[in-house]
This record gives sequence, C-alpha cells and structure tokens, in this order.
Amino acid sequence: MTPTVRMLGTRGVPAAHGGFETAVENIGLDLVDRGWRVVVYCQDDEPHADLRIDSWKGIERVHVPARHDGPRGTIEFDVGAVRHAAREAAQDGSVCVTFGYNTGALNSVLRSRRIPNIINMDGIEWKRARWSGPEKAFLWTQERAACWLGDHLIADHPEIARHLATRVPAEKITTIAYGAPSVVDAPEWAVLDHGLEPGAYLTLIARPVPENSILEVVRAFSSRRWGRRLVVLGDYDPADDYQRAVLEAASDEVVFLGAIYDTDIVSALRFHSVAYVHGHQVGGTNPSLVEALGCGNAVIAHDNRYNRWVADGAALYFSDEAGVVTALERVLSEPELTASLSAAARARHAAEFTWSRITDQYEALIRAHLR
Repeated sequence: MTPTVRMLGTRGVPAAHGGFETAVENIGLDLVDRGWRVVVYCQDDEPHADLRIDSWKGIERVHVPARHDGPRGTIEFDVGAVRHAAREAAQDGSVCVTFGYNTGALNSVLRSRRIPNIINMDGIEWKRARWSGPEKAFLWTQERAACWLGDHLIADHPEIARHLATRVPAEKITTIAYGAPSVVDAPEWAVLDHGLEPGAYLTLIARPVPENSILEVVRAFSSRRWGRRLVVLGDYDPADDYQRAVLEAASDEVVFLGAIYDTDIVSALRFHSVAYVHGHQVGGTNPSLVEALGCGNAVIAHDNRYNRWVADGAALYFSDEAGVVTALERVLSEPELTASLSAAARARHAAEFTWSRITDQYEALIRAHLR
C-alpha cells in the first residue's frame, strides 16, 4: 500500500502565509516525488463553503471551511481538520503531522483513536512579548497539552529540544530544523523596479514587534550616513505605537517596501543585498535567517543562543545599538570579511538546511510511526 501522511495545523498549500506553510509545501512535494500519498488540510475562508477535496501538484488537499475571522476561524478550521483526519486515518493507516500547538488540546481526538501524531512544536510561543497575560496562559496550557498528547515531538532547534525535555522524556523529541532553497542567481529587475541598486543595500525582513529588535537596528542605521540603504520588508502601521516609533526613527536611507509575498522577488532582494540584518531575540530556527543563508548573505544578527546555532560563523553579532553600528562598519568597509561571511553562509546552509535534508529527516520519522 502507498504510505500516507496527513499534514495539519497550517493554512495549506501553496504556501502564502508563513514558515510552516512553506515547510509543508516543500516537504509535501518531496514526499510525493518519493512515492508517498500526501494529504494537506487547507483553511477555506469562503463563508458558505463546504468541505471539498482537490489535488495540487500531486498533493491531495482537503479544504475545510472556516466561517469566522481571526482566532475563532482558526479554531473552527482546526476542529474540522482534526475530525476529518481522525476519521480517514483510522481507515487508511496514515500518520498525522501537526504543525504548531496553538490548539494543542485538539490532539486528544487523534490520541483517543490511537492515530500516530507527530507534532512540530515550533518555538516557545507563550514567552513572546506580544501576547497578553491571558493569551500567554492559554498558549502555555496548549503547549503542555500537545507535549502530552503527541506521540512524538519535533523541535526545530536544539534549544527548543532542551526546553521540551523539561516536559517530556528526551527520547520523545527529535530535532529537525527548517529548510530553504539555495539561491545562486536572481534577476536584477526585481531590485531595480524598487529603486534599488544591486549590492548597495542591506535587508531586514521580520514581523514588526519589539522582540525582533527592529527599532534598535533602524536607530543604529539612521545614526549616520552610510551611502547604502536599509531595505525593510513588512507592513508598518503608524497607528501602532511600536511601528510608528520605527518609522519616525528612520533616516532617508531606510526604505520601507511594505509586505511582499512573491517569493521570487524576496529572494532577489536578498540575493543582491550586501548583508541581511536579523534582530530576532527569541524563537527556534527562524525561517528568514535560514533563507538568508540559502542566498549566501553575510549576516548581522542579535547575539543569542538561537541565532548563534543557526548562523554560526556566517554572522557578526550584536547585543545593542552600538553593536549594530560596529557590525555595519565592518561589513560595509571590509569586502574580504563580507565575502568570507557569505561563503560561510552557503556552507552552513548546505550542511544543515537544504530541503532534501529536512525531508529525509521527516520521512524517517514518519515511516517509524507507520502502522
């Protein structure tokens, strides 16, 4: 029989929302090429939609309707997806892979029917500064529920594995990072169309929240003239206090391009940049940092145990605004150093973060849980 895996917990494929969707798309397509039947649950936001099934590039898609917006719609989608997966997996012997634990208690449905369920636990979501007290308490509870209810847990970073080992036995945890393509060429028009010159700017791609150090980076970059630009991707709303502070701190050498969802354009912007600035202070293996390594970017990163494991020798590290300035000075004035960091980025990506390697690890783990 064709082995079957069901992927839950994301908005679905093709990827258009975030790192988990990108992972599901790449791992799913690789598994299809290897002879697997891959079923991905996709959130359908049409208000009057019914559950429907179709196919995309060999992946079987189950579109589950969510008739409400926001968190309520997400919970509605997760409930429908888990119920369908439990019913079908009981018949075809498939393994479920659930991405995220925001509705971790729902995994009890799969557990009660003895359906193997591997859960990618993402980062330590409940610790993030953007959540209120009640939201943190809810996420903390869901993390505990997922740890207990999952048959096996995936940590995307060794530090996440160490955290999970305080919840469950270490043998219940496998560390599998995040992947990214290797970009060795990209069209210059994608850069020129945004008024930029290849090799004359740095990139910063992150959610505009305090824990990503964007304000510190923008202040540091705006403290002097560099003859370069800092290109910032993401939606910035002046009505938001933090985002307004970032906009107000920016000099005319900082360019805000808004949110860009075309992966080819984003890859081109990365590829033709002098360096990538990564200010994330928390989390596991961040997709944006891995994608920068895949583009051969020299990296300027916040100094913490998460970023140091991912970027290793491909980065200069900072702890404050002065550290950002020092790193900028070196990257922009020492071409030999920048070239060395770029080479280290490609080597690090090839060793740890190719999609083929990530799929190998997922496939081995899923196959071990086939009934």
